[in-house]
Amino acid sequence: MINSNITLTETEKDDLNAFFQFQLDKKANYLAAFTSEDPSDKTAYIEKYTKHLADPTINMRTIKVDGVIAGSIAKFVIEDETGITYWIDRKFWGQGIATTALNDFLKIEQIRPVYGRVAFDNYGSQKVLERCGFVKVGKEKGFANARQAEIEEFIYKLSD
Repeated sequence: MINSNITLTETEKDDLNAFFQFQLDKKANYLAAFTSEDPSDKTAYIEKYTKHLADPTINMRTIKVDGVIAGSIAKFVIEDETGITYWIDRKFWGQGIATTALNDFLKIEQIRPVYGRVAFDNYGSQKVLERCGFVKVGKEKGFANARQAEIEEFIYKLSD
C-alpha cells in the first residue's frame, strides 16, 4: 500500500481527456478486454462519456493521487443490475490505489448487490474485487474488442 493521498472527486468533462489517454495504453486495453471498438477515436470517446456525466443513473468519480488524475471509477445500471467499473493509469498499478479507491467508492455508492466483471486473466483486477469483499459468482463468454476474440469474463458480486 502506498502512502499517498487518494481522493475521489466528481468527474468533470476536462477529466475525460486524461481518461482517454489512459485507455490508449495497449497493455491496459488488452487486460480490460471489453473496450470500445476503436479506442483511438477521441471524438466518440468524449461524446460517450460526456453523456455518461449527464446520466443520473451513472456516478462517475475521478481518482486522484496527491492531486494527480490516476484513474476513474463509476457505478452504472444495466438491465436493473448495478455494476462497478474502474480504470487506473498503468503508471499507478501495483500501489493499492484501485483497492483504496473502490473501498472508498463503495462507501459513497451503497446500493447492493453490486457487480464487477473482469477478464479471466486480469489477475490484478480480480484481486482488487476480492480485497473489497466481492465474491466470484459466475462466468460468461463475450466478445472482447481489445483482443478481437471471444473470451471468458468472471462475474463478481458484493452483497452486503
